[in-house]
Amino acid sequence: MPTCLGIDAYLATGRLKHGEEPAPVRGKMPRDLSLKDWRARRLRTKKGRAVYARRKAVAEAPFGQIKQVRGFWQLLLSGLAKARGEWALICLTHNLLKLYRATVAA
Repeated sequence: MPTCLGIDAYLATGRLKHGEEPAPVRGKMPRDLSLKDWRARRLRTKKGRAVYARRKAVAEAPFGQIKQVRGFWQLLLSGLAKARGEWALICLTHNLLKLYRATVAA
């Protein structure tokens, strides 16, 4: 089904209560599913659950730290090249601060 720019995204379509397990799926994916139903069924597969479970461990924590702790909420420069450069500078300073704090604490 759909991929955008080669990205194989796993997106939530609803919520489950704490401890509630989604109904497992079996067999081939039906062709007549809507996009929302297709995504929901995809998340109920073993691979889908494993991929989606990693979402908090991958890259969300640094973004939250940069936004909340450093107070960086928006890019100041316009244009793709300038925005990429600004973001690279923010990431560099974030990582340098982490290294500095790790060596001072040791």
